[in-house]
Amino acid sequence: MSQERNQYQPDTNAVRISIPKTDQMEHSSPMFLTSSFCFDNAEEMRATFADETDFNIYSRFSNPNVDEFVEKMCALEGAEAGFATASGMSAVFAGFMSLLKTGDHLLSARAIFGSTHTVITKFLPKWGIETSYFDMTDTAAGIEAMIKPNTRMIFVETPSNPGLEIIDLQLLADIAHKHNVILNVDNCFASPVLQRPIAYGADLVTHSATKWIDGQGRVLGGVVVGKKELIKEIYTFCRSTGPAMSPFNAWVLSKSLETLYVRMERHSASALTLATALENNPHLLSVKYPFLPSHPQYNIAKKQMSGGGGIVCFELKGGLQQGVRFLNSLKLLSLTANLGDSRSIASHPASTTHAKLSEQEREISGITPGLIRISVGLENVKDILEDIQQALDASK
Repeated sequence: MSQERNQYQPDTNAVRISIPKTDQMEHSSPMFLTSSFCFDNAEEMRATFADETDFNIYSRFSNPNVDEFVEKMCALEGAEAGFATASGMSAVFAGFMSLLKTGDHLLSARAIFGSTHTVITKFLPKWGIETSYFDMTDTAAGIEAMIKPNTRMIFVETPSNPGLEIIDLQLLADIAHKHNVILNVDNCFASPVLQRPIAYGADLVTHSATKWIDGQGRVLGGVVVGKKELIKEIYTFCRSTGPAMSPFNAWVLSKSLETLYVRMERHSASALTLATALENNPHLLSVKYPFLPSHPQYNIAKKQMSGGGGIVCFELKGGLQQGVRFLNSLKLLSLTANLGDSRSIASHPASTTHAKLSEQEREISGITPGLIRISVGLENVKDILEDIQQALDASK
C-alpha cells in the first residue's frame, strides 16, 4: 500500500483502496476472471517465475481482484501482508499447516468453532501435532503454565463462536511473545471494524470473510493477515495446495468492505437493543452479549472492542427440545447455516452446527442444550425483537 493511502482512516481505506485503473479508466474495479496471465517475452516470464518481478502468473497464486481485497484487509487490520483463501476454514487450516510441523504443540482456547475443533482433534494428530486446550477464564499464570518447550502457536477466537466468550488479547500476546510463540486470533465475530488484534500484539489475524465481511450471504471466502514472514509461509503452502480465493468472490468481498463500517454500526446498535430488551424475558435463563454489563468479560470487551458486534446468545428454559420448538415458531428470522448476513438468522447449535460433536465436546466449546445464537441483521430492530418474542411465547 502506498504511503498516501496509509494517511487515510480505515473506513476511507475500505472504500478507496483499489488496483490500478486499466486504460479504460473505470471507476469501479473490473473483474479479472482469468486462470492465467500472459508475458511479453520469454525473459519476462523467466524473471517472474524466479520471483524477480511481482507480475501475476496464475490465479491460484495471485490475481488483481484478490490482491485488492487482501490490500484492503491489511489496511483495516494494520497488517504487513495477507493471503486470501476459498473459505474461512481453509484460512484456519492454512495457518496451522504452514506454520506447525510434526512434534510441535498448539495451545488453543476451548471455545472455538466446531469445524476448527474437528481439525485440531481429528486431523492435526495425524501429522504428529499435539494440542492442549485452555479456558478463556483461566488466569494468565494458568495459561502460561500450559506453554511447553515445543509450543509453536496459541490460537483463540474472541468473541468465540457461538458462546461469545472473550479474552484479554494483550494478556495472550504478552505470554506468546515471552515464549516466542505465534499468537493467531480468529477475529471473525468482531471484524476489523470493532477489534484490531494486531494492535494488542497478535502475529496473525484469521477471518471467515463469508460472514460480516461479505455481509449478505453471497460468497465464501477466508483471509489471514499479519507479519510478513509468517504470511510468506502461508502463501507458499497455499500456492502449492490450492485453497485460492476465486477472483469473482474477491471482487464481491472487496465491494462489500466499502459498506462494512456502516453495516457493523447498525448490526451492533440493533444487537445491543435486542440483548437489553431480552434480559428479563421470563422464558430465558440468561442473555449474553459483549456490551451488556452482565457479560462476564464486559470490562475486557469494552477495553479492546469499539462495539459489541452483531451476535446475541441466550439460554432457553427447557433445553434441547425447547430450542427446536423456538426455531419452528419463528416467522421473520431465517434458519440457515450462516451468520453475518443482512437478514437476521437464528440457530440452535446443539441440534445443528455442533450436533456431530459429543456431549463432552459441546460442553468444551460452550454449547449448552438450550443455547440460541441470533445473528442480528439490518431489518428494523422492532421487527426482529417482535419475532423473537412471539416465538418464545409460542414455544413455551
